[in-house]
Amino acid sequence: MSESAEGGSVAVRQNPGRQAAKLASRVGSFVLTLAATFVGLTAVTFFISRLTNIDPVLAIVGDKATSAAYDNAYLALGLDKPLIVQYFIYLMRLLTGDFGRSVLTSQPVLADLLRVFPATFELATIAIIIGVVVGVPAGVIAGATKGRWPDQVIRVVGLFGYSVPVFWLGLIGLFVFYGKLGWVAGTGRLDVFYQGVVTQRTGVILIDAALEGNWEIVGNAFSHLILPAGILGYFSLAYVARMTRSFMIDQLSQEYFTAARIKGNSYWRAVWRHAFPNIMVPLITVIGLSYASLLEGAVLTETVFAWPGLGLYITRALFNSDMNAVLGGTVLVGAVFITINLVSDLLYKLADPRLRAS
Repeated sequence: MSESAEGGSVAVRQNPGRQAAKLASRVGSFVLTLAATFVGLTAVTFFISRLTNIDPVLAIVGDKATSAAYDNAYLALGLDKPLIVQYFIYLMRLLTGDFGRSVLTSQPVLADLLRVFPATFELATIAIIIGVVVGVPAGVIAGATKGRWPDQVIRVVGLFGYSVPVFWLGLIGLFVFYGKLGWVAGTGRLDVFYQGVVTQRTGVILIDAALEGNWEIVGNAFSHLILPAGILGYFSLAYVARMTRSFMIDQLSQEYFTAARIKGNSYWRAVWRHAFPNIMVPLITVIGLSYASLLEGAVLTETVFAWPGLGLYITRALFNSDMNAVLGGTVLVGAVFITINLVSDLLYKLADPRLRAS
């Protein structure tokens, strides 16, 4: 009896140690996965950039430079070294925050990225809010009314969102809502006479202007933002609604939903209280991927609306053979995807208690 109790107490005492070892194993695995993902991302980006026909030396010295100037720049960039050595040098610089200098702006690439990313973040965040707030309920309704008129209407609206090119919809939106009706402001983030008035704290104009209590600039920024964010939000809405509908149709065919109805729950109560929570985990994945895509894929929208964000910055850098800027922007996009995946993993455990114990 006493030996059994003693054994039980030993097991209890050992349990925290096991938990600590399990936690350390998870942290170590996470760090290794993160490091491998980062190295793989930078390696693929770097070697692809080196295999293109773009000459980084000509981008710096120009095509009228002398041979001596070209050779000096070639050696200064370390292009005489083997590719693998060039990559490790680049990787070591990245780890210290040195992304190189942009040929286009003559500024450090890191400073450029810190300047342009908040604009894309602001645009993509409003767009994903629109996509989720409208798209999730629309998808639930479509799935719950499969084959009936609400489902048909939502599917047609979503199909239009998939089919219409974003640049065409942006141009039509500018023509109608800005040119004809005057309901929204034009291109850019602010009217010219408001630029430079607000102190840059976060880089997100809506937040910075609100912190200063300058509601006139908040209104002007929102007037510039609502049309491009609405167009991006519409495309996000179409994707989120379609996937939500698919998840709901699958859950509504499960036995637990039928049991919930037998217990006296109304149809819509059973849909929202029993079926909807069970699609949260895959829905988080869909929303996370959609948000990441908006953060890195708003190139055409930013071009149409002259929105000074990351997509427009990378596009201009590519057209001007500014490979440091292209590489830096691509690494930032990869870091965004990694971060959103990590946040999604945390949200999984909040949405599904079964995952907390694993």
